[in-house]
Amino acid sequence: MTKKEHLIDVQPIRSKTQIEDMKWSLKRHCSERDYILFLIGINTGLRVSDILNLKKESIIKLKSKKRKEFQIKEGKTKKARIINITSIFNDVFTYASELDSEWLFPSRKGDKPISKIQAYRQLQKAGDFANIESIGTHTMRKTFGYWFYKQTGNVAMLQEILNHSHPKITLTYIGINKEETDNELDNFSL
Repeated sequence: MTKKEHLIDVQPIRSKTQIEDMKWSLKRHCSERDYILFLIGINTGLRVSDILNLKKESIIKLKSKKRKEFQIKEGKTKKARIINITSIFNDVFTYASELDSEWLFPSRKGDKPISKIQAYRQLQKAGDFANIESIGTHTMRKTFGYWFYKQTGNVAMLQEILNHSHPKITLTYIGINKEETDNELDNFSL
């Protein structure tokens, strides 16, 4: 079996109730670490590899700043990106301030972050408890994109945030399909 054959087609979580179920499941059946990872993922649109490389200090030093944002260099694109966590700062700061590790998502196996596989396993476990199918690490990024687009309608800004080359790629990525477009058009009237 090749690597591509076993990949599942992950989708965004399109229901706010399911997002809350996932949060509850992560807190109840996994850990605070896994809950915070999910929270950052769905509120920033970062790739899981970039989330796992975050350091505790990136969060702690934001305490005295009005805007709770910091800069990272994305691993895949090598582009600089400003990450704003103002809306979730209190939860993330409380979690970070209790850590003994330099990593925001420390592994129990030495001084390093958890692996992408471990993050995937925890999300799968929580997804099973929350009765949500097609969950993967990319679910967080796609969920961010889906809800950002739903709330703002600004595909150009989302395209820039996700570093996509074309708006059509962004819409396909976040799962905006013809049925959803048709539903919006059915209710559109000036």
